[in-house]
Amino acid sequence: MGISFKKTFLLIIIVIALPVAVYLVGQRTGFFKKASGVPANLVVDLGTSYAVAGEGWRNLAQGGEEKGRMLLPVLEQTKALRPRYIRIDHIYDQYDVVTGSSGNLAFNWAQLDLTLSDIAALGAKPFIALSYLPPVISKSDIVGDPVSWADWETVVQKTVEHISGSLGIDGVYYEVWNEPDLFGKYKISGEKSYLNLYGHSIAGAQRAKGVKSFRIGGPAVTAFYDNWFTGLLNFCSQNNVRIDFYSWHRYSKNLDVFEDDFLRAKKLLVDYPQYKNIELIISEMGPNSENDPVYDNSFGAIHTIATLALLENDVRKGFSFEIKDGPGAKQYWGRWGIFTHEKFGAPVAKPRANAFYFLNKMTGEKINVAGEGSWVKAFAKKDNATFKILLVNYDPSGKHYEAVPLSLTNLPYKNFSFKRVNFGGGGNDLLVATDSATWKTTVELNANTAAIFEITPK
Repeated sequence: MGISFKKTFLLIIIVIALPVAVYLVGQRTGFFKKASGVPANLVVDLGTSYAVAGEGWRNLAQGGEEKGRMLLPVLEQTKALRPRYIRIDHIYDQYDVVTGSSGNLAFNWAQLDLTLSDIAALGAKPFIALSYLPPVISKSDIVGDPVSWADWETVVQKTVEHISGSLGIDGVYYEVWNEPDLFGKYKISGEKSYLNLYGHSIAGAQRAKGVKSFRIGGPAVTAFYDNWFTGLLNFCSQNNVRIDFYSWHRYSKNLDVFEDDFLRAKKLLVDYPQYKNIELIISEMGPNSENDPVYDNSFGAIHTIATLALLENDVRKGFSFEIKDGPGAKQYWGRWGIFTHEKFGAPVAKPRANAFYFLNKMTGEKINVAGEGSWVKAFAKKDNATFKILLVNYDPSGKHYEAVPLSLTNLPYKNFSFKRVNFGGGGNDLLVATDSATWKTTVELNANTAAIFEITPK
C-alpha cells in the first residue's frame, strides 16, 4: 500500500469520525455520561445504629385543587400510608376564613376545621402554608398586596391562636406563603419583597397568645435559589426575626438535583453558624411540576422510592405532592395525585401508593451506609434484632442493570438469614453461617427496581 494511499485513507477516516465524535461529546445524557457513571460498592456497618429523626417520606401534601374537604374521600387509603404531617395551602381563599373589611376583620374557622379534623383522623399533624391573601384585605387579588400590613399580621396571629391555641395542636408548622416567586411574583429584594411579607408574618405569629409549641419558616420557593437562601437568612439575622426552617420545592427526574440542593444549602450554612441546626424541608416534591403520565405508572413509584432514599440521611421532611388528583376529564390524566379523584367512582390507589407501603417497612434506628453510586441509592435501619437495607436502582432511561457488591461489617450474629423482599413482590431467603465479623455478597438489580434486604439472627 503506497504512502499517498495511506494518507488518503487516513483523511477519509478522520472526516468520517469527526462528526461522530462531536455528536457524542454533545450528548450530555449520552454515552460519555453513562460511561463515567459510578457503580455502587456498598458497605453497611451493622455496629453503628443511632436514633435520629428519619422516615422523611411520612409527609404528604395536598394542593388546592378544589374547595372543601379534599381529603375526605381518601381518608382510609391515606391513613394506610401512615403520614406524620399533611401540608395544605389555599387556607384563606378556599375556606372562607376571613370576612369583614380592612381594620374590622372577623374569622370563621368552620370549613378549615373540617379539613384539620380530617388530618387528625389520619394520625397526622398540619403543616400550614399561610396563603393566599384573604380577598377582603387585598388591594387587588389573592396574590396582591394587602390594604394594610396590619391586617395580614392580624390574620396570621389569629390563625396561630386558633390552630395552636384553641384547637390545642402541638407541633404545627406554619410556612409563610406558597411559591412566592410564582404566585405574587415576589423577589428577595426590591419593591415587592418577600422579606416584607415574611417579616410581617412573623410579627403576627409572635403576638399569638395561649398557644402550644409551633415552628415557622419559609419561603417555599419553586426551587432552591442561593440568593433566596442567603437573603432570607441575612434578613432574619440582621433583624432578629424568627426562622425555624427553610423550605423549597423540587420537581425533577434527575436525582442529582435533589442532592445538589441539600449540598448547596449545607455549604451556604457555613457562613451562618447561628442557623447550623435549621431544619431543611422540601415542602413539595415529585418527578414533574407539570402533568405527566409517570404519575399514573410504576416509574412514578420508583422515583418516589429513589428520591426519598437519597434524602433519608439529609432532609428530615420531604412532602410528596400530592395526595389526591383534582377533577379532570378522565380518571387517569397524569395529575400529581397518589389517588384518583372520586369523580370517576371510588378513588383508586396509583402505583406510588405502593412506594409508601414499601418505605414504611424501613422503621428503626439509622445505620451507616457508604458507597452509593450514580444509579443505586441505599439506606439502612436497625429494628430491634433485625437489620434492614433498602436498595433502589433508578435510571430514567430504563436501561441500567447493576450487580452491587454489598459488605456487612461488625456482624453481631454468626448465623443469620439474609432475606430479599422485592418491590412489587417476590424475593428469596438465604441462611448464612460465618465466623467472620464481615460478610460479603453481590446483589443484582435491574433498572428501576428496588429491594429490601433483612438480616435476622437464627
